[in-house]
Amino acid sequence: MKRIGIIGVGEIGRALVTGLCDGGDKEPEVFLSPRGARTAAELSARYGNVLVCADNQEVVDRSELVIIAVRRQDLHEALADLRVDGDKLVVNVMAGVGSDHLRRLLATDAPLVRAIPLPAVRERRSVTVTCPSHTTVNSLFEHLGGVLPVADEAAFNVFSALTGTLSTHYSYLATLTSWAVGQGIASDDADRYIRGLFQGVGRSLIDETRSLHQIAADYETPNGNNERIRTTWFGPANSEALHKALDGLVADLDS
Repeated sequence: MKRIGIIGVGEIGRALVTGLCDGGDKEPEVFLSPRGARTAAELSARYGNVLVCADNQEVVDRSELVIIAVRRQDLHEALADLRVDGDKLVVNVMAGVGSDHLRRLLATDAPLVRAIPLPAVRERRSVTVTCPSHTTVNSLFEHLGGVLPVADEAAFNVFSALTGTLSTHYSYLATLTSWAVGQGIASDDADRYIRGLFQGVGRSLIDETRSLHQIAADYETPNGNNERIRTTWFGPANSEALHKALDGLVADLDS
């Protein structure tokens, strides 16, 4: 795609533009909506191939592929009276907005593809789930770090629910830091150590020859510190509570 439009320039919109425009030898023309004016203006100033449009209709009219990335609560306001012809390709990256709902709202017969890009697409290091599989959309996200097409929206919603655990992970790290501070460690030292510790752990995920269970086991020794925390804190009850929370989330996404 040589002309890509993005409606809604928040964190994900910014990450997509950065991933598309940094270091590529065939950068597309990118057309941004005026929503998120400060971010849109900043990206336009940084990249010569990025243009901020007067309104969302201009974004659609100038583009071959349109990415809709507005917040769910802003959906109707942002897309009201928008005309999307059938020769466009629409990528919906809005959490909790199904294809049927979006098609009714846009009143279009254009192809619609859902996707779950994460902020790491800015560095082309994030696998993006798509539904349904579409050659052009898959190629776009393959360029941004990888693509995982799924067959239906039920499977798509499972992956969407998994993304709902990200802030929990960061809060876990913040809790570890707070505990260390409570033990008398300087806040800056605790923060620096936790960041370094888990950046190193994250790199072990690159090795896809080992299952996640195997990686966890490799960090443990019998009766050691890691085994003690896992079995006393993240035991069966904790694991079951996490499963129930995810079950509830995916049920809401399916509704």
